[in-house]
Amino acid sequence: MLLYVITYDIPCDRRRKKVSDLLEGYGQRAQYSVFECILSERKYTELQSRLRKRVNLAEDSVRFYPLSKHTLGGVDVWGGIPLVKMPGSVIV
Repeated sequence: MLLYVITYDIPCDRRRKKVSDLLEGYGQRAQYSVFECILSERKYTELQSRLRKRVNLAEDSVRFYPLSKHTLGGVDVWGGIPLVKMPGSVIV
């Protein structure tokens, strides 16, 4: 499993709401258009498939940033909610 930081820029309110609602089922909101999701390869593929049906690639932008356990140690969080913790890991 990997932690994915998923960001989006969607100008249409209706599509943005659909994407936001979908992502809430896969992870936690870190900022208004940023989610942190711990996903297996199968769940990641499933999420991408479901998102593809909700976005218009001519107008919208969705980005997926995978973070391994190794790179999580380098993440600094200032304010807001704490970083999602990987199962069985410790973040200092």
